[in-house]
Amino acid sequence: MTPAAYVFLGVFGLMIGSFLNVCISRVPAGESVVSPRSRCPRCKTLIAWYDNIPVLSYLMLRGRCRKCGLGISAIYPAVELVTALAFIGQGVAIGADPPLLLVRLIFTAMLIVLFGTDLQTMRLPNVLTIPGIVIGLACSIALPPGIVASLIGAALGAAVPWLIRYVWFRVTGVEAMGLGDVKMLAMIGAFLGWQQVWVVLFFASLTGALVGVTMLSIQKRSLASRLPFGTFLAVAAYAASVVGGPLVAWYVGLYQ
Repeated sequence: MTPAAYVFLGVFGLMIGSFLNVCISRVPAGESVVSPRSRCPRCKTLIAWYDNIPVLSYLMLRGRCRKCGLGISAIYPAVELVTALAFIGQGVAIGADPPLLLVRLIFTAMLIVLFGTDLQTMRLPNVLTIPGIVIGLACSIALPPGIVASLIGAALGAAVPWLIRYVWFRVTGVEAMGLGDVKMLAMIGAFLGWQQVWVVLFFASLTGALVGVTMLSIQKRSLASRLPFGTFLAVAAYAASVVGGPLVAWYVGLYQ
């Protein structure tokens, strides 16, 4: 890909990131992401287009509503910047393969929304995960990882966390994870294939355990306290979509 293509991906990512902010705030509440237009929660003033330019408008307004001065969360430009960088990362990993790149950009956008909703509300909405499974399977008919690997990935992605959830509940009486995590990993398997399910589970579980132990030691939280595991799944899935293939090839090569 050319430098101009990476610039385009970055700008496109900023624009999509602005829309993802709307999805993160509205999807868990079951609200439309199309209407009504964005407005200030205090003075109800509609946000003009020139105050809705990704990142730039936030900086120019110094993080405040133009009319009433209400502070605007820094999460909004952060999501826009993360989306831009994540899109560029997919461009670097995929290269000049527009169909596959488009699918991975859709996948990345869904991961970002799921990360945000789980972090803020501890929910992974069905309106994202279930269509995500269908989209991943449909795209895999003609694109990597292939429909067989995709079908196995979706089944494995659902079965493994469901089994962990069931066994942990039987042993401790505490749910290890929600059904949203089960459906999210099925979606990840549909997009990336069954091999990457193991990569995602390993890294998500490792980072989740490290964060959990840290929170136990610092905040004295109990083992019954739930962590938004979908956030760890989202980060691990993005990493797997970018470097998972070479990582699996390297691991398999160790035994050949």
